Amino acid sequence: MSRYHIKTTLLSIILLTTESVMAAELSSANINTAKISTSNDKRHEKNIIIDNLSEDEWIIRAIWLEENRVFSRSREVYDKLYEATGKKEYLFKEVSNSIYSKTSISQSIKKLKVWSDNNPNDLTGRRLLMALYMDNRSFKKAQKIGSYLVEHSDDASDLELAANPYLFLGEYKKGIELLSKLYRKTKNENILIKIAAIEAQYLKNRKKAIQLLETHRRIEDSSQEVYKLLIDLYVKDQDIDSILEVYKALYEKFPKKEYLSKIIEIYLYNKNFNELISFLESNGADNEILYDLYKKEKRFKKAKMLSEKFYLKDEDPRWLAEKAILIYEDASNKDDPDTLKEIIKLFDRAMTLGVDDSIYLNYYAYTLIDKDIDVDKGLEIIHNALKQQPDNTYYLDSEAWGYYKKHNCLKAYGIMEKVVEKEGLKEKEIKEHWEKIQECQKPIIVGSR
Repeated sequence: MSRYHIKTTLLSIILLTTESVMAAELSSANINTAKISTSNDKRHEKNIIIDNLSEDEWIIRAIWLEENRVFSRSREVYDKLYEATGKKEYLFKEVSNSIYSKTSISQSIKKLKVWSDNNPNDLTGRRLLMALYMDNRSFKKAQKIGSYLVEHSDDASDLELAANPYLFLGEYKKGIELLSKLYRKTKNENILIKIAAIEAQYLKNRKKAIQLLETHRRIEDSSQEVYKLLIDLYVKDQDIDSILEVYKALYEKFPKKEYLSKIIEIYLYNKNFNELISFLESNGADNEILYDLYKKEKRFKKAKMLSEKFYLKDEDPRWLAEKAILIYEDASNKDDPDTLKEIIKLFDRAMTLGVDDSIYLNYYAYTLIDKDIDVDKGLEIIHNALKQQPDNTYYLDSEAWGYYKKHNCLKAYGIMEKVVEKEGLKEKEIKEHWEKIQECQKPIIVGSR
């Protein structure tokens, strides 16, 4: 059913990656351009010279290296700038490039730890140090910083940062506790998806995960991802009814063809044809499938109305032949002259406009033959159908019946014998034709003796 899987690594469940932490923190520190701010340190009062290059020139070089993703070299430049100026912005950039390049992690941790100890109220520094610890898999140390952030920060996103080391250490309940607190504050569905995935995959509590997602999607303006995760969980529970309900809600909000196909697939799998008809009638999602269902369920009047609608739309003469069939199938008296006249008129018009599908040719031919309207014309048409499908037993049955009507019993017998040999006598119409052709053949056999 669903292509959305919750079986992922813990790393992918933890949506806030180290890089996103860095991006957020560096953005808040206003160090995305060469215009790096200064502090109150006297060393910052002017643009200093370092190794014969000005501070601005070093900044431009560092930015160029970053843009070309040479992070290890950029880290070295920021290290030089920090040592020369003491500006925290350079230290933070050095740290970020250390993480991106996966180089000098231990050195960055030591430097940032010293700076953070000297500036305990700077939460940005603590967040970056936590990112370093996470990248270095020092989860216990990251936990301590996370606890500090939860206690001293009003920023809701710190709850997610604090949850991550607990999740990596397998302390899922504590991690979920922090994430749930964040979700209650923000209603952020990405956090909810993370919670639900952990509940289902690591705590084996699909029921809880489903409950959380169902509540959210019924109350909040949910994205497709919430619905897809719900469907995946219901698939694992083999709960077809719930899968169908969620797909219908998903299609109502996001009317994509792929979702409609799944809804139709489930209805057909359960053989709930009448419910599928009601669904398609209510939204007009796929009238051609609705048309086929009308025919299958013998709702010929409704099918005829749709065939007329289709013809008005595209003027395909096939719909004239379809309409003729529907009128006949719906007729209470299939020998009524006016009904037969209308049917013949529709078939003639369809053939004149180019319809030559063997299915319609056979239906038209058999009607002409069986109702004794024009047997010769019926045989001519059925021969055209047999050119397309020479071994089709239904077409051969029509041909045999035509020869029977012309009292050519010997030829009818030879053709019908092949039909019976292949199809047997299970079908009522074949059985009746065979018996009558056999009776017709008897006088010929007796006469030959």
